[in-house]
Amino acid sequence: MTGPATIFALSSGAPPAGVGVIRVSGLQAGAALVGLAGRVPEARRASLAKLRGADGAVLDEALILWFPGPNTATGEDLAELHCHGGRAVIAAVEAALAAMPGLRRAESGEFTRRAFANGRIDLAEAEGLGDLLTAETELQRAAAIANAGGALSRQVEDWRDRVLVLSVEVEGVLDFSDEEDSADLPECFTWNIAALAGEIGDWLARPRSERLGEGFRVVLAGPPNAGKSTLFNALIESEAAITSPIAGTTRDVIERAVAVVGVPFTFVDTAGLRVVKGGAEADQIEAIGIARAEAELVRADLVLWLGPEGAGPDGAWEIAAQADRDGFAPKAGARFTVSAATGEGVGVLKAALVETARGALPKPGEAALNARQHARLSEAGEALAAARTLRDPLLVAEELRRVRVAFDRLIGRATTEDMLDTLFGRFCIGK
Repeated sequence: MTGPATIFALSSGAPPAGVGVIRVSGLQAGAALVGLAGRVPEARRASLAKLRGADGAVLDEALILWFPGPNTATGEDLAELHCHGGRAVIAAVEAALAAMPGLRRAESGEFTRRAFANGRIDLAEAEGLGDLLTAETELQRAAAIANAGGALSRQVEDWRDRVLVLSVEVEGVLDFSDEEDSADLPECFTWNIAALAGEIGDWLARPRSERLGEGFRVVLAGPPNAGKSTLFNALIESEAAITSPIAGTTRDVIERAVAVVGVPFTFVDTAGLRVVKGGAEADQIEAIGIARAEAELVRADLVLWLGPEGAGPDGAWEIAAQADRDGFAPKAGARFTVSAATGEGVGVLKAALVETARGALPKPGEAALNARQHARLSEAGEALAAARTLRDPLLVAEELRRVRVAFDRLIGRATTEDMLDTLFGRFCIGK
């Protein structure tokens, strides 16, 4: 009996570590256990065994586990070796596995790709797992868990089932189109399409998952020496930006990604905005910094304006900074008055930023669409919108077919090898 090669890889953290978990998946997984431990243990029960090389020498004493397919993580026979996590131990066990016929080292994401190929997970769940592996904040983790757990997939399957019911209704009309009383679609058909289109529209209106990786982008802007860099350092709790009473110290854009109470942010410090005169080289450098600062204002989710009141971009928060300084001039319409030097008002500003960011980012635990999923769901929404405007049942049936195709592409029933290579290539080896 032949099939895909049996693969193995270290699936735990890089050694040295307390424990090193080596996974083996494929037809020869059981034979690998016999070769190393002399036996296959009872299914799904950990068993202590001495692992030996081909020459009979003991490599390690480890816990071994046996998971017969197809009800496993990969859909194949699966073995796990819970070894001591030293580099030499892991290297010796991996070398023994590599020497066995039919076994080879796994490539990046190959375990998860086999799970997808064997129907254990769909494409949306695989993408959620990939996001979970790279999650750095609590919001990222919660959204990834929702997708990896199948929240989006279950919703798409529900929509697909409802579209199939609509398609059956259309086919019924086409089958009996010669009978005068049965040539039109029922009135409830349009209502059902409208309800489905509304649900899809609600999902498309949600913040995208990429926002969780990029973070809520907050740009600090204003004229030179307005206190931008000092406030920037206070917000990120690091001395990333050089501060000085000399105007024009910041000549370029400085950005830092940080998490504030689990919410991802990208804070951006910019050059002071002013008119640069003359042609000196220093002035040219400052002019480049100002141009980049102006570009950042366009990219920002929110601008904290530390300049003259009313001179900032639309929607900016007026910040009265440097409240500790002699000659401080308050702003009548300041949203926040702060002193980064003493900490006055910084905590309140941070809390407001967190609340605002939470409203703009996917909700905790709520499945969020990535760019690919959003594009496929948009295709489904467009086809539904077209179906609502058509009267010819044959044309309606074609639009509903397009909806089903978009759903199938979203969850991976119809996809391409290139796209799969890109997706699973970003996974680590052993996952």
